[in-house]
Amino acid sequence: MPVPWLRLLDAFIGVTDLARSRRIRQLAPGGEESQQLDVSGRALGGLETRLAGVVVAALKEAFDRDTRRLELEREELEVERRRAERALQLELLRQAGDREIGRLRLIAGLAVAGWIASFFPAVRLVPFAARATLGAGWLLLLASVAASFAGQSAVGRALQRSAREATLAPEPVSAGAAGAAALWLVIAGLALVAAAVLGGR
Repeated sequence: MPVPWLRLLDAFIGVTDLARSRRIRQLAPGGEESQQLDVSGRALGGLETRLAGVVVAALKEAFDRDTRRLELEREELEVERRRAERALQLELLRQAGDREIGRLRLIAGLAVAGWIASFFPAVRLVPFAARATLGAGWLLLLASVAASFAGQSAVGRALQRSAREATLAPEPVSAGAAGAAALWLVIAGLALVAAAVLGGR
């Protein structure tokens, strides 16, 4: 409920006007009447002073209460802002983690597709060197699939760790060395498979 500041100030000004008008009447020459008014004015002056003190105390209490309320609202807004920033950071990290996992799954899919596709020419390979090269290519492709899975696990662990920590600047999501090696293992494996197919003709 809002505090009626204007009404309180108007009442305070009215009380001070009343006190002033009584003082002016007391100072006016009037003999015995002025002395009687002076005595009654002193009694009323004490009442007016107490009333003015009560009004000032009420105003001060209202100002203090409003100040405390504004400070609490400011603190709540700050907490909400931090919570929103944290949620945004976590969402951006989750999206980066999803992109990294998608990339690693694509690499694993390429490795499996290259491994399966290399079975067809493997049947016609006669020289031992071509078969050994094909076997090495298969091993690299399987190692690429394993590295891709290890990278996906690393990304998942990094996302869980970021969600648990209460910092506003969580560490970036990374697949680690396994995620970086997966791509190069696929390239090397496919190169060896191609070399085996071309050398076995």
